[in-house]
Amino acid sequence: MLRFNVILLMVVVVCALGVVTSQHRARKLFQALEAEQERARQLDVEYGQLQLEMSTWANHPRIEKIARERLRMLTPDSAVRAPAAVVAVPKGGR
Repeated sequence: MLRFNVILLMVVVVCALGVVTSQHRARKLFQALEAEQERARQLDVEYGQLQLEMSTWANHPRIEKIARERLRMLTPDSAVRAPAAVVAVPKGGR
């Protein structure tokens, strides 16, 4: 009977160690999950900031300013126009 009790005690100790080990592993995995979720939130915020920055860089007045200052481009005068299409009328027709 004593031998049986010792065997049962060892089984209980092994099971308890297994529970402790699995609990520890689960807590570590949960911490890693929380860290990755926080990183995902930070990346979402950074993505939004980059989208805002990209829209600022592509702003029409900014592009026009760069075209004038760096590229020395000018807006065409209203007097300068493309020539109108010349329509040829046949002699015998209207």
